[in-house]
Amino acid sequence: MHDSIYAEILTIGDEILFGQITDTNTQWIGTELTSAGIRPLRKTSVGDQAEAILTALGESLQRVDILIITGGLGPTKDDITKHTLCRFFDTELEINEDALALITEFFNKRGREMTELNRQQAALPKTCTYLQNDWGTAPGMWFEQNGKVVVSLPGVPFEMKNLMTHRVLPRLKALFDVPIIKHKIIRTIGIGESFLAETIEAWEDSLPAHIKLAYLPHFGQVRLRLTATGRDEDQLNSELEYEVSRVLPLIDKFVYGFDNDELEDVIGKLLMAENATLSTAESCTGGFVAHRITSVPGASRYYTGSVVAYDNAVKINTLGVPESMVREYGAVSEQVVTAMAEGARKLLHTTYAIATSGIAGPEGGTADKPVGTIWIACATPDRTVTRLLKLSNHRSVNIELTTTYVLDLVRKNIMQTAQN
Repeated sequence: MHDSIYAEILTIGDEILFGQITDTNTQWIGTELTSAGIRPLRKTSVGDQAEAILTALGESLQRVDILIITGGLGPTKDDITKHTLCRFFDTELEINEDALALITEFFNKRGREMTELNRQQAALPKTCTYLQNDWGTAPGMWFEQNGKVVVSLPGVPFEMKNLMTHRVLPRLKALFDVPIIKHKIIRTIGIGESFLAETIEAWEDSLPAHIKLAYLPHFGQVRLRLTATGRDEDQLNSELEYEVSRVLPLIDKFVYGFDNDELEDVIGKLLMAENATLSTAESCTGGFVAHRITSVPGASRYYTGSVVAYDNAVKINTLGVPESMVREYGAVSEQVVTAMAEGARKLLHTTYAIATSGIAGPEGGTADKPVGTIWIACATPDRTVTRLLKLSNHRSVNIELTTTYVLDLVRKNIMQTAQN
């Protein structure tokens, strides 16, 4: 019995390396393997080159128990995964009658002609176990050698997910004596990674050996991921909750949620609990704050809308910002962002409103207001709170960070109002 079962993920395809598609398969597979008690150790991407694939196969199987391969199983000449696997396992292709019957049925149902290339998709390495693909024409393949497992799956995400869920994961769980791996995530904002580490150092050092801590920073936030490994799920859950209860008093003011909570989810729940509403007025973020808020299903119950006041004329004519204020203080100022938030709240008849105005870059900065100078504001029923941000020279980073910080600003003010 192994203490841990390790896996790697190998994605095949020039289109991944060229940046022509985004590899979402690896993230999904990693999550599913972890949920099954299998620990992902590494991910690798290689192009459609046989020697590169062979090298990756050999190196991976020296490190792990399981290798999951995606991609290169199509009917065209650039899809070479099956042929390369034949070389690796010293075997040859033969038509699998079960696969051929399913592929034939696939084309007949759709009234399409099956070509010889399509027929050859039923040709599988003799030594593999056929994995039926219920959603496409490229079968999955399962190899076992010297106690190791290699699984080859199509790269099309919905086909891969179906095969992993119904064919691969049940087999892996039956074959390997896998431990249980449980995660608990604490989501923080407003404290840097190094300061957070210093604050919880003594607690981190006292964690049991089977519970590991990872720091995951992302645009103004730091997620603390606790990972516990063992054999008793209830005991692991209890231990994780106990460790959370120990660390929370140290960092409670920075914690906004747990596990899959996003800031916009938390804000929505707070607003609904108070029967309150929210609107936004955006300049430098160009609607990104509204996008984040409306990404939550049911946001229409508390979010009324946004004014993207990118031009000063919109600030003045729609939000009611005095023209003299813009001339005197500039669009990027505490005075103007305050008037934007208060104007949005009045215009859209909401309990709260938030606003952004700044210089996202890469141009437009001055000596007094360099790129990354951004004001944010939150207007409440009885006050307006502002904050000056001094961010980076990178436009996309500034937009992401500003959005995070202004969402946190309204979160804090909703909580403060509820407490009063």
